[in-house]
Amino acid sequence: MAKIVVLGAGLGGVIAAYEIRKKVRRQDEVIAVNETDFYQFVPSNPWVLVGWRDREDIVVDLEKPMKKRRVQLVVGAAEKVEPENKRLRMTDGSFVDYDYLVIATGPELAFDEIEGLGPNGHTQSVCHIDHAEAGYKAFEEFCNDPGPVIVGAVQGASCYGPAYETAMIIETELRRRKIRDKVPMTFVTSEPYIGHLGLDGVGDTKGLLESEMRDRHIKWICNAKVQKVEADKMIVEEVNEDGSTKEIHELPMKYSMMLPPFRGVPAVRDIEGLVNPRGFVITDKHQRNPKYPEVLGLGVCIAIPPVGKTPVPVGVPKTGFMIESMVTAIAENLGQIVRGKEPTHEATWNAICIADFGDGGVAFIAQPQIPPRNVNWSVSGGWVHTAKIGFEKYFLGKIKAGRSETFYENAALNLLKTYKLK
Repeated sequence: MAKIVVLGAGLGGVIAAYEIRKKVRRQDEVIAVNETDFYQFVPSNPWVLVGWRDREDIVVDLEKPMKKRRVQLVVGAAEKVEPENKRLRMTDGSFVDYDYLVIATGPELAFDEIEGLGPNGHTQSVCHIDHAEAGYKAFEEFCNDPGPVIVGAVQGASCYGPAYETAMIIETELRRRKIRDKVPMTFVTSEPYIGHLGLDGVGDTKGLLESEMRDRHIKWICNAKVQKVEADKMIVEEVNEDGSTKEIHELPMKYSMMLPPFRGVPAVRDIEGLVNPRGFVITDKHQRNPKYPEVLGLGVCIAIPPVGKTPVPVGVPKTGFMIESMVTAIAENLGQIVRGKEPTHEATWNAICIADFGDGGVAFIAQPQIPPRNVNWSVSGGWVHTAKIGFEKYFLGKIKAGRSETFYENAALNLLKTYKLK
C-alpha cells in the first residue's frame, strides 16, 4: 500500500486528490491536507469585491465530497515539509507521513515586501475570500465618498488576469451606481506593456486590452515599481527599458486593489534541492522534484522561468487549465509509479482563459501557455461574461460532486483540440 498526501486543497489540490484517487490502486491511501475544511473558487473574488457574489456562493465544504471519493481530509497547517523523513510537520506538533507527496499549496502573498501594501496596509486583495470580503466593505464606504482608484499588479506578481478583471469590474459597477464620473482610474503594472500578462501576450491581448482601457477612460503605467503605499497615495517608479528611472509618480488614491508579489510558502521555503531561491518547488517534465523524486508539484507553487527579460520582474502565471494539465500528468504518473513503472506522462501546459469585465471580457487560447506556441488566439465580446458565469457554476459543481472532469468537458476540449497531456 502507498500513502499519497496532497498538500493544499485549492484549485489544483482538490482536483488532484480526486484524480489521483481514480488512477492509483484501490488499496492505496490518498490524504488531502489543508488549512481549512472548505474550498474557495478564487476566480470569483473580483465579483465578491463589488458585491456581485457572497461568500456562500463560491465556498464548498470539502468533507462530504472527499469522503464520497475515499479521500481522507486532514484539516491543519503544515509547518514544514521534511523530505528526508518523508513527512509533514504540522503546526500542532503532529506529523503526517507519506510515501509520495504532491505539493499544491499555492503561493504565499508577500505583501510585506512593499511598505503599505495589502489588507493590513492601504490596498485591497482578491487573492483570498477573506480579503475580497474586506475589500467589499471598504468599497461600499468608498462609494459613499468616491475619489481616485488604482488597480494593478506590483513587481514580482505572477498573475495578471485578475488585476485586469478587477479594474474593469469596478469600472462597470461604478457606472451602474452612476458615480463613474467622480472616479479617475489608473492601472499600474509591472508588465512591459498592457496585455503582456506575464506571457508576452496571447494573440492580440495588447490591442484588445488597450482598447478596453481607452473605452473605459482608464489610464495606465507599465514597467512600474511600487515603492510605497500611503493612506491617500501610491508612489510608483516608472522605469525605462534599460531599468533606469523614467519618472516617479505620486498617484492620489482613495481605493486600490493591487496583486502582491508571490513567493513559496514557509512550509517549503529554504529546503535545498526542493525549491528555488524564491521558494517555488523545482519540478521536471513529469512534475517530480529531481532531488526528491517522491515529491511532485503543481500549480502556482512550482518554479517556472520568466518569459523573456523585462525591465521590472514579471512572473509567469499558472492558469486554471494549465494547472489541470499538471494534475492529470501527476495522477497518471503516480498510477504508474505505485505499480512499479517509470512515469511517462507530460503536461501540455496549454491554457484556456476567460477574463470577465462585468459586461464583456476577453478570452484566449494558448497552446502551450509558454511561447513559442502552436495556437495563439484571443477574442473579446459580451459573451465572455456569460461564459465566466457558466464556468463558475460548472467548476463548483465538479468540486461538490467530487469529480475531476466530465464527459461534456472532454468533448468540448476535443472540439477545441486542446489536450491536457502531450
